[in-house]
Amino acid sequence: MNAAGRRIGAALAVALWAAGSSAGALAAGPGTPAAAPTSRPGGDARYADERALCESGLSQQDRQACLREAAAARAAARHGELEHLDAARYLDNALARCRPLPPDDRADCEARIRGSGTTRGSVEAGGIYRETVTREIEPPGDAPAPAPAQPR
Repeated sequence: MNAAGRRIGAALAVALWAAGSSAGALAAGPGTPAAAPTSRPGGDARYADERALCESGLSQQDRQACLREAAAARAAARHGELEHLDAARYLDNALARCRPLPPDDRADCEARIRGSGTTRGSVEAGGIYRETVTREIEPPGDAPAPAPAQPR
């Protein structure tokens, strides 16, 4: 495999790791040893699952490449690279959804994404609702004049 192929493979392993999906659980399905959770904490448990998948031959790639990618993803997690990438990618994606809005609405959207206002709900519940309230007070000169009194 050439250097570009190795970089792409390592990037894929990091992306799978960052997304929180265990390749073992995806490929092997429920009820198989590769899908069973392990008792080891955090990244080591995920690495053990991915390594078992590599050894089983169910990973859809050659054993050595699979083991290399699993090790690269574990090393990236240990150095804290995955958490930073996840947070940055999440923020970029959320802000990208604000871009098509008109400028005033876009500023409000970006403020909500950055934490202003009220946030309710969850992905599990069907969605996250973010709300900000903007009060606009009209200057006294722009107020409509009272209607003239009607003669009786």
